[in-house]
Amino acid sequence: MTELALHILDLAQNSIRANARLIEIFIMENPDADYYRIVIKDDGDGMTPETLQKVTDPFFTSRTTRKVGLGIPMLKQNAEQCNGSFQIESTPGAGTKLAATFGYHHIDRPPLGDITGTILILLANETDTDVLYRHQTLLGEFNFDSREIKKILEGTPLVTKEIREFLKSMIEENLDQIQIAKE
Repeated sequence: MTELALHILDLAQNSIRANARLIEIFIMENPDADYYRIVIKDDGDGMTPETLQKVTDPFFTSRTTRKVGLGIPMLKQNAEQCNGSFQIESTPGAGTKLAATFGYHHIDRPPLGDITGTILILLANETDTDVLYRHQTLLGEFNFDSREIKKILEGTPLVTKEIREFLKSMIEENLDQIQIAKE
């Protein structure tokens, strides 16, 4: 995948399929310490120890519609090739937590890409799974919690055109405020 946002979308969709009610996405950027870290946590079905051992194998998938599962193995490979690391832990019935760290300055680190679009796609999921997104840089932190937005909107669906346009603008403006200048 050419963007980290696509990895995040793929992993969050796995969380939705695992019956997660809340998906937490946390991105930490620190060029001074040379790390770019993504943490995704859900409260879904979790995985058995046997499945957890196999999940980084590209020739393993729990889905019946295809023979391979490339999302997690590709993220792991990308992180490790960029002087980073990868960890995943899961407990049946309690959820899964995944962390991928990249060398911030590594030439092969994929760009974040369209994280706003990723969040908007996740908000349109049919299961009404909530999304908590935190993005931290040296310039500040942006927090987005769909539960708070839903409370403010008092039942207005997040998929209406006006709400989606407002959320897109709000997310982009907040991320722009904490964006670290490109070198």
